[in-house]
Amino acid sequence: MNLGTTTINIVSDGTILMDGGSVFGQVPKAQWEMQIKPDRRNRIRLALNCMLVQTPKVNILVDTGAGSKRQDKFKEVYGLNGNKLLKGLRALGLTARDIDVVVLSNLQFDHSGGCTKLDRSGNAIPTFPKAKYLVQKSSWEQAISPNERFKHTFYNDDFMPLQEKGLIEFVDGNYEVIPGLTVKVTNGPSAGHQIVLVERGSEKIAYVSDLIPTPYHLPLPYIQAMDEHPNETLVQKKDFLEMAVEGGWLVIFGHGHDPKAGYVQQKNGSSQLVPVEV
Repeated sequence: MNLGTTTINIVSDGTILMDGGSVFGQVPKAQWEMQIKPDRRNRIRLALNCMLVQTPKVNILVDTGAGSKRQDKFKEVYGLNGNKLLKGLRALGLTARDIDVVVLSNLQFDHSGGCTKLDRSGNAIPTFPKAKYLVQKSSWEQAISPNERFKHTFYNDDFMPLQEKGLIEFVDGNYEVIPGLTVKVTNGPSAGHQIVLVERGSEKIAYVSDLIPTPYHLPLPYIQAMDEHPNETLVQKKDFLEMAVEGGWLVIFGHGHDPKAGYVQQKNGSSQLVPVEV
């Protein structure tokens, strides 16, 4: 989308297969599989969507996908078809060194894995060496010391090299990154989870990451089993959907495969998506 001097694009890092029961939580399989069919291992395909915001002064990347460090392992476990992010940026005329800011909605591997890559010696180094990486302090604290439920979702080499190079910038609560682009904390999915809100004139765009990971999660009961505080997710989801409908926000889903984005409208008491090609 071209919003005056600001351009916004969805850049994909590929796709990943996740267990349908985990993705849809308490919703019965007989109900969710009417919308999306699982494979023989009960996995559904999710996109690894990132958002690129370009202004005349700064290039901001929101999330980095799963990256390339564990491709073989993730291909077996998650059917990962990834490592597409840098190629997508090149298609838009950018290299990794052109990124000035990376905003991380959370530090789970499918959002932060692309923050680092392996050098020729097998050491993890920052993928975007000139960028500052914005992370909620509470998200960092959870990632470096996860409990037993979340240990499998965090990998230190996704984010510790960033701190070692002095590239991490911690924020604590809602924060304006640049005029018209803010992060809003939504702690339901995980500690310090944040969504990104962009306002340019009459245009409003929200990258909602894991708060509403796909268009299939628009119904209020559709909340991931992996969410840390599902009841809090429910409250925040209600608030966001009300704002999206009333304000005419374009919603970009962190894991929406087809479609990836759209406008939300209320019809017969339920939220429905008007898809947008982006």
